[in-house]
Amino acid sequence: MIRTGAQYRDSIRDGREVHINGEQVRDVTTHPAFKPLVDIRARIYDMAHEAETQPVMTVRDGEELNAVGNALPKTQGDWWAKRRATDAVMEDVGGIVTRVGDETVGEMWSLYDGQDVLNEVDPQFSKNIERHILKVLREDPFHVSANTDPKGDRSKAPQDQDPDMLLHVVKETDAGIVVRGAKYETAAAYANQAFTKPTIANWGNAALSDYAVGFICDLGSPGLKFICRSGFAGARGGCVRADIRDYPLANRFDEVDTIVIFDNVLIPWENVLFYRHTKAATFIRATLHRYSAFAFVQRTLKQADMMIGAALFNARQTGLEKQQAVQEKLSTLAVWREGINAHLTAAIALAEPSPAGLLMPNQSLLYTGRVHAISKLHEMMHIARELCGGQICVTPNVADFESEETRPWLEKYYTVNEDWVAEDRRKLLAFARDLLNSDYAGHRLTFQLFAQSPPFAHLAAVYRNFDWEGPLDFVKNSAGLSDNVINLDGRAKGDGAVTKWFSENMPKAAE
Repeated sequence: MIRTGAQYRDSIRDGREVHINGEQVRDVTTHPAFKPLVDIRARIYDMAHEAETQPVMTVRDGEELNAVGNALPKTQGDWWAKRRATDAVMEDVGGIVTRVGDETVGEMWSLYDGQDVLNEVDPQFSKNIERHILKVLREDPFHVSANTDPKGDRSKAPQDQDPDMLLHVVKETDAGIVVRGAKYETAAAYANQAFTKPTIANWGNAALSDYAVGFICDLGSPGLKFICRSGFAGARGGCVRADIRDYPLANRFDEVDTIVIFDNVLIPWENVLFYRHTKAATFIRATLHRYSAFAFVQRTLKQADMMIGAALFNARQTGLEKQQAVQEKLSTLAVWREGINAHLTAAIALAEPSPAGLLMPNQSLLYTGRVHAISKLHEMMHIARELCGGQICVTPNVADFESEETRPWLEKYYTVNEDWVAEDRRKLLAFARDLLNSDYAGHRLTFQLFAQSPPFAHLAAVYRNFDWEGPLDFVKNSAGLSDNVINLDGRAKGDGAVTKWFSENMPKAAE
């Protein structure tokens, strides 16, 4: 089933307790801080119903028509379809949104892969996982994740400080578990459900812990409170309310981050995905982004396109595109962009089967692509800022371009030629300012650095998934080392992923 935008809006008018800027929000679908993002999520739902975009946004499963983002990936074609659908959404809305569901449902597929581990704990948990994956596919909720806890004192075990600092189970009932604590999650205030799980914990050698819990949380549940950071939409500049035309990105694409308070919230047993066993929790944390990192990195690819477009337009309208120094900087942006593109493309081309029989992007290439994309983001923003120049921080706002007293002067000094008149230059500079130089731009940079995990964890994921035996085997043979240092008999020579691809695909081609 695919929902409509109207059905989505109705689903989040459920009486939830949402706070922002010291006020309680009565309707998140109409409040100015939330409405732009609610409208985008509703637009994504509606795209699945419109004749022009339905083929890109949906996939047929027998008689069912489902959202392509929710479909379990089993072939390379499934990944190409997901990539195309994400691009279609970003092109349609004209910007980048990260928390719209397709990038978080992948964390559920990691659970699907972990059923053998979870079955050791309780076979019922495995059944719950499969049921919820099918429920997401059939009912098309806005599904997010709830990962990050308030940090507390990370040198101490959870039980050695305020026990509520990390989300935990406070009691069991016949109906389910009761949990207390808090989680941070972007978009939670206007989503339907969240996959809630631990991301930091010091369990030591404990086999069991009340903090090792994962579940699906209905975000309309009693006892939940949503306290949101102030949004950038409609933010005040000095003492004057900002015009959307001065901050075109912040006013349309600011995704509101939220601390979700769990004040003795009942989680039904059928929604519990793992509980108490630290082995299960540790496994889930280690494999959490094996699918979801793909959509996350793809967002950065679109951000690169925005930066290149803004920088190149600026170079062209000021006549600097022919200068070698400018071309070098533009090429540096392009190299970064194509590096992201290459990792995404190769991750699909060399995709590998998962433990549960799904097809996951090549893990080493995907996680390496994430490091490439995010570790260089601040440098690339600086290069784009240099190419756009100081005018992104000195250009007056739209009100001055429209004022009778100041308009003639600004038209004179902001018109370059008949192709680049003052209004187009104002729009370009306002766009670049919001992309590279505003509070929103700084927030996006920090968000990208930490949205999935901190930078050191990105590198740790590469360490866990890189094929270290390939270089060891090559040096062992080249240096003539004995089998005492490492015995790799029976292992395919060369790059493991490429060798595997040839072994699987060349026989098919010969047939």
